[in-house]
Amino acid sequence: MQIQRSVTVQRPIERVFAYLSDFTTTTDWDPGTIRTTLERGDGSVGTTYRNVSSFAGRQTELTYRVVELSPAHRFALRGENKTVVAHDTMEFTSIPRGTTVTYTADFSFKGFARLVAPLLRPALTKLGDEAERGMREALLRLESS
Repeated sequence: MQIQRSVTVQRPIERVFAYLSDFTTTTDWDPGTIRTTLERGDGSVGTTYRNVSSFAGRQTELTYRVVELSPAHRFALRGENKTVVAHDTMEFTSIPRGTTVTYTADFSFKGFARLVAPLLRPALTKLGDEAERGMREALLRLESS
C-alpha cells in the first residue's frame, strides 16, 4: 500500500532538507506521531530512530533506519515492527523561489495485519492528508533566508 503527497513552499531547499532529514521533527508535522527519538547515529545512513505513533486508535512503535541520504535531493528510511515494514522516501526538488518535497510511504503488512490491510486504506489516506497539511505548515514556519 502506498501513500504519496507533495508539498511546495517558498523556502530554500537546503533549509527544507536539513529540517526534514532530522526525523525527530516528525513530532512537528506528522499528526500521528507522539514522539520520535534519535536512538543511534548522526543522521547519516545507518542512523536509527524510534517512532511512537497513534494509528487507528492504537499506539504503535517502529524502529526506523536511514537507508539513503543524498543532501538536498533524497532521504529514505525503513521502519519496522512485528506487523509492518514502512519505506518512507522524501525527494526534494528546487523550484524558482522554493522547494517541492514529495513524500512517499510504502507499507507492507505482515501476519494477520496483511489480511486486514485493505481495510486500513481510508485511515492511511486520512493520515497522508493530515501529514501533508502538517508538513506544509511546519515548513512555512521555517525562516525563508
